Amino acid sequence: MLRGKTIVLGVTGGIAAYKAAELLRLLVRQGARVHVVMTSAAAEFVTPLTFQTLSANPVHMELFNLLDERDISHISLADRADLFVVAPATANLIGKIAGGIADDLLSTTIMATKAPVLFAPAMNTTMYRNPIYRENEEKLRRLGYLFADPVSGQLACGWEGEGKLQDPAIILEVAICSLCRKDLAGERVLVTAGPTREELDPVRYLSNHSSGKMGYALARAAHRRGASVTLVTGPVCLQEPYGVETISVVSAAEMREAVVNRFAASSIVIKAAAVADYRPEARSGKKMKKSAGETVLRLARTDDILAEIGRLKNGQFIAGFAAETDDLGGNAVKKLKEKNLDMIVANDVTREGAGFAVDTNIVTMIFSDGRVEDVPLMDKESLADTILDRIVEMRRQSINLASG
Repeated sequence: MLRGKTIVLGVTGGIAAYKAAELLRLLVRQGARVHVVMTSAAAEFVTPLTFQTLSANPVHMELFNLLDERDISHISLADRADLFVVAPATANLIGKIAGGIADDLLSTTIMATKAPVLFAPAMNTTMYRNPIYRENEEKLRRLGYLFADPVSGQLACGWEGEGKLQDPAIILEVAICSLCRKDLAGERVLVTAGPTREELDPVRYLSNHSSGKMGYALARAAHRRGASVTLVTGPVCLQEPYGVETISVVSAAEMREAVVNRFAASSIVIKAAAVADYRPEARSGKKMKKSAGETVLRLARTDDILAEIGRLKNGQFIAGFAAETDDLGGNAVKKLKEKNLDMIVANDVTREGAGFAVDTNIVTMIFSDGRVEDVPLMDKESLADTILDRIVEMRRQSINLASG
């Protein structure tokens, strides 16, 4: 997501400075070029060599130090940055910027940059609650500076409370969000993900191989692009997406209730969940024991959530998914028409690199106007953005037709 972007990472003098090394590693893994600016106090906690090794770039500390014969360091760094991240950001540094003070390389570079600046504060609880600090932070927020809010927890000083540096993975997510286009701003997106489980007894259930990765990727991507996102998810082993309202369900009936209750308030619905088509006709209250003969299970159909919201549709854009093993196009087109969808994303789960429990997918997107688009093998994060690109295009066309 950050490939080709230049990030300037500022590190100030707090005990949480060691976590900046993990953040740097995550930024580099995302493909960013990272240049580190440290204060002299930060170097008391972590050596510059650590950041130089992880970034593969020199670490900058001195204000009066030329990068080469032409460049003044703070101006060069300020100009080349796509994003400026300060983690940890002390009360001192935030106070300086709020007061317009630029007396070292880090504060001077921040004052000189036109790039977005993201602060990740970390400090003692009392300092964080100090009215002077609160006023400084609020002033910077009004001026457009960004913040990855600290969390509550055990602090190095022995206190328990607010002021603990946000998790580096969340700081990374906020950084990515700050650089994404906001073409879904104002949209309310409802996404479903994962499998459902239909219990046979207290021990066993019917389910499928869905990992939820595609739905979670769609929820993250929609949030990054400015949407208000609700994710209704079956049982998965994935971390909840940052900034997304996440509702956990188990059965198809629970998923139906969550989706139908939120459908009217949504403008875009993306049904990526693999909902069980059948449930046991009767659930046993006790574990069913093995018997010498065969066991026959009587199954009943679950509610068809996609068909139901297709009937309820009143201006919403609905995208469905079709996981198939044969006649991909025919089955997907049938589902698109029968369930009143605007778009369906179909994939052959027997193909290598596609389907369940993998990080990639190969799909065919079929649209209600008859267009068909084959999408080659790509990771699910990239595919999520491709799907959202098409939804944005179709939404704009629909709005233009309505206004014309």
